[in-house]
Amino acid sequence: MAPTQSKPVALGSAAARAHTIRAIVSQLTSMYLRHRTRISRAVYIALFVGLVNRIRSFILDQRRASAREAAQRAEHGGTRSIPEGDAADKSKKVGLNREFLRSLVRLLRIVLPGWRTKEMGLLISHSFFLVLRTLISVKVAAMDGAIVKALVKGNGREFLMRIMWWMLLALPATFTNSMLAYHQAELALKYRTRLTQHIHDKYLSQLTFYGLTALDDRIKNPDQLIAVDVTKFSSSLAELYSNLAKPLLDMTIYTIQLSRSVGGEGVLFMSFLIQLSSNVMRALTPPFGKFVADETRLEGEYRFQHSRLIDHSEEVALYAGHAAEKDTLDKGYFTMIKMINYHLRMRFYHGFMEDYVVKYFWGALGLLLCSVPVFVKLPGHVVASMGDRTESFVTNRRLLVSASDAFGRITGSYREVMELAGYTSRVSSLLQVMDDVQAGRFSKKLVSSSGTEGNAAVLRGRGKVIESKDIRFIDVPIISPNGDVLVRALSFSLQQGDHLLVVGPNGCGKSSMFRILGGLWPVYGGTVHKPPFSDIFYIPQRPYLSKGSLRQQVIYPDGVRTMQAKGVTDADLLAILRALSLEHLVDVSPDGWDTETEWREAVSGGVQQRLAMARLFYHRPRYAILDECTSSVPLETEKVMYDTAKQLGITLMTVSHRRSLWKYHTHILQFDGQGHYVFTKLDAGRRLRLEDEKEDLEVLLRGVPEIERRIKELSAE
Repeated sequence: MAPTQSKPVALGSAAARAHTIRAIVSQLTSMYLRHRTRISRAVYIALFVGLVNRIRSFILDQRRASAREAAQRAEHGGTRSIPEGDAADKSKKVGLNREFLRSLVRLLRIVLPGWRTKEMGLLISHSFFLVLRTLISVKVAAMDGAIVKALVKGNGREFLMRIMWWMLLALPATFTNSMLAYHQAELALKYRTRLTQHIHDKYLSQLTFYGLTALDDRIKNPDQLIAVDVTKFSSSLAELYSNLAKPLLDMTIYTIQLSRSVGGEGVLFMSFLIQLSSNVMRALTPPFGKFVADETRLEGEYRFQHSRLIDHSEEVALYAGHAAEKDTLDKGYFTMIKMINYHLRMRFYHGFMEDYVVKYFWGALGLLLCSVPVFVKLPGHVVASMGDRTESFVTNRRLLVSASDAFGRITGSYREVMELAGYTSRVSSLLQVMDDVQAGRFSKKLVSSSGTEGNAAVLRGRGKVIESKDIRFIDVPIISPNGDVLVRALSFSLQQGDHLLVVGPNGCGKSSMFRILGGLWPVYGGTVHKPPFSDIFYIPQRPYLSKGSLRQQVIYPDGVRTMQAKGVTDADLLAILRALSLEHLVDVSPDGWDTETEWREAVSGGVQQRLAMARLFYHRPRYAILDECTSSVPLETEKVMYDTAKQLGITLMTVSHRRSLWKYHTHILQFDGQGHYVFTKLDAGRRLRLEDEKEDLEVLLRGVPEIERRIKELSAE
């Protein structure tokens, strides 16, 4: 009987414990409801304090990082040499890091230079319509609830009136949406214009465009960066503001409205679950910023390969290299496609996860939250009828859907921010390299045949450039493009009127010296006295013919207004062409001086060289560098060119092996290709006699083996 009696006792004990638990829960609930307002305020204050503390920690981290960088710069003397091959930049991670924020702030200062600019006015107007769109959405949600309430009540008149008001509200709503789309597109265009103008100003000043391609290896395709990446960055930045500012505003307003309807605790708990799931999604999100940077880089390289084939089409055709070039293009294309396919797979997996979490998991949480006023009696909330319940549920559901959509856009904006980080990294790297080039800091991979250990120190050095009337080199090293030190210390002086002939084998330093003289290359050591850039004119073997009229070919780089300001007329230009036997170009051209065509294809190499000489006669500089510029013209025309140039008072500096040019020069600079040189006065007549004698002796020497053989034959007989 004892076991039988213990069972009711145990059941009674369990019932007592359950009753006690219910009493405790009821007591805690009633206590919570009495102090609900205070508890909510305490939670909100704690969240605000936590947010402030998080922002404070972030700012302190930035300051500590800046202090560390400043200490490192001070330790290295304020300057540093760029690592070879830019290994540091290649290992730079594209993502939401301090480098991205710094680069983005720099670009924002360019596209938004001040408060009184059109861009800022457009941004403020855009922000106004964003706020207006959110307020309209709240009103639309309330009207949806009222329409459904009238439908549930069966009140047709009220239902039709609500529909009419809803249609009237659609007018400002649709206008606001159209204005938002217009503002976003206009902002992207304004950003692109500002950034492009800034890049053009830097790219086409201080010969940056030349240094970027000839003296630095970090930027392989500046045309891709300027024409494509800047556009994508501008569009991404404009879209990000709209896609990030509006969801944040929506989240704030919708959360406040939901807190009034269903209670702040439910919203807070739901926000906690959403934040937790968002952190999981963020941890599983692929590096979209790196994806964008890699895709853009490979697309640029593929485009550059096509441009290279177009530029060298004649050489490739002569070598019958189409098969090899096809392999190169196919390799570049399929490398790009392989990378894009991998990125598409990653985006597919991420899109599946994001769609499920945002639409369904968060949607289920939203339904639970909207059901709170129906199943739980909240203080201050009185539901009188089924229509009121329906109206409350529909309104809350609409607000929740909008809030969920806003949060989904915020979560999706993480991918957009990562893509923006990729574009920001590309554009910012272009600006940084241009700054380095303008400051004389270059990064070029050295492939010197004699080793680069000793040459690197020479390349890091810098000499002095002093503006003067004459030309003088004092212990200036001559460096080849690949890092070879061709001449350790070049010294010579040249006064105006001293015409210089430069000779030597290929790769001995002739072109490098003229690049230093023309300001294209930095002075790696010693001292260079030279006239200003405007007093030196350079004519290469294959002259550059610009896109424009026949007149512009002669006066380049001047424009028509500059020509007229100098007092030069078309008759003066015609006299120049007549001296070079080019007056027929004006007669045969359909529009005379205003004829525009692709002049490089329209005229022969000899005519191109004569046009370049006409350009020299028009500008009349103090010094002219002539680099094999008469190789395609007959001797009679060559004589006219040099005689006319000397009559105009132009000091000539010629690179040529033609003996016919010796008589036009007074000095000679001869390189031997072994690091040595000779600079002396040139006696053209004596040098010609010596060269003739040298050739006669070489002919005799070539006959010596035959004479020796014959002597041996005669001795044997």
